[in-house]
Amino acid sequence: MFYGIGTNGGNQALFKAAPNREKADQLLNQRLNASFVGDANDHLYQWDSSRDYNLSPGLDRIQAALLAINSADDERNPPELGVLDREIKRVKNGRVLLIPGGDHTAGHGTTAQARFWKEELAEVLRSAPRGGK
Repeated sequence: MFYGIGTNGGNQALFKAAPNREKADQLLNQRLNASFVGDANDHLYQWDSSRDYNLSPGLDRIQAALLAINSADDERNPPELGVLDREIKRVKNGRVLLIPGGDHTAGHGTTAQARFWKEELAEVLRSAPRGGK
């Protein structure tokens, strides 16, 4: 629970939802009392499989159009570290969409909301190089 709250939600959005201790306690209690949705084994598998995942060695082999999406308020993959900007240069048809953070975004969870990237994705699909056989 702590990890989900401490590393997801976006600082500005969390502050808007809980600008003082009373509201923060209410938000925390609400989340603690919420039902767990999903399969526990599936969640454990997802976490374990991401433990040593590193796609960096194969980036230069990607030929497909690739849209890497991140948000400026992502707590797990902070853009200010420059990792995405450095690595995307190795992807032939790759580009980055950085969603500005704000009280309408959700930190790491922002990328799960298509409203922030659906137009950009449609453009990538329209302009993607077409392979022929």
